[in-house]
Amino acid sequence: MRAVSYSQFGEPEVLYVAADLPVPEPGPGQVRVRVAASVLHPVDLMIRAGRFPAPLPTELPYTPGWDVAGTVDAVGPSVDDLTAGDDVIGFSPWIRTTVGTHAEYVVLEAAWLTSAPAGIPATEAATLPTNGLAAAQALDLLALPAGSSLLVTGAAGQVGGFTLALARAAGLHATALAGPGDREFVESQGAVFMPRSDDPVAAAPHLFDAVVDLAVIGPSLMELVKDGGGYVAASPPLRPDPVRGIRTFALDVLPDGSRLSDLVQQVEHGDIPLRVAAEYSFADAAAAHTRLAQGGVRGAVVVVP
Repeated sequence: MRAVSYSQFGEPEVLYVAADLPVPEPGPGQVRVRVAASVLHPVDLMIRAGRFPAPLPTELPYTPGWDVAGTVDAVGPSVDDLTAGDDVIGFSPWIRTTVGTHAEYVVLEAAWLTSAPAGIPATEAATLPTNGLAAAQALDLLALPAGSSLLVTGAAGQVGGFTLALARAAGLHATALAGPGDREFVESQGAVFMPRSDDPVAAAPHLFDAVVDLAVIGPSLMELVKDGGGYVAASPPLRPDPVRGIRTFALDVLPDGSRLSDLVQQVEHGDIPLRVAAEYSFADAAAAHTRLAQGGVRGAVVVVP
């Protein structure tokens, strides 16, 4: 099989298409998926460039890729709820398992997968697993009752957009910190637009029951959280110390086929938008990395075999 790989850290040019790799075989509780689409994430650029702040589990080469949309190709023992031919989506934490999804075939735990949303192209369905689960798990950590106020920074990005959609569905009153060109999108998700500024704390219209800081503005935003509220940082190293009874959390997204199934239902009901910015083939993986690094992408950069 073929896969996008790199054997050294560096600029996008280190990427290449590895050919004639062995097709992996599923073990107990696993399935093999023939990949139709995956997604490129900012963290992939950081890892490829050798700038990831935490130790990586194995030596190079790496095949990256978190999301997968595709078709079950083979089923291992003890898998009862998926069969060959099923269209599925899922999330692989590849920097822990080394199983990246920018490949023609991938073997994953069946529990990490769920049925793909009906009638949705694979290139769109692939945008849901990682970022959708990140948004869902952020809100699950906060456990806010309906009617609560929520500030989301980086609200027009992929995780931010899903967070706004899920907040609206949960009856939360979201305020979206985003660029001026993103006002129409965030308002379409039922959020109040708050333009980016050099001092968002001073610019905020009021305090909030919780903040989800996807733009990594930092602990200064704790000033905008009410006593006893909640704060979610974008990653574990960024989690601030709790003060004033504020519960602080950090996103560490985990695969969860059951939770992903809930998100699929919301997609099918029209509650969650799926946004694709561009599609690139394996052979054009370097161009995909370059495009994402340029910034300003609204929607996912999708990689297809």
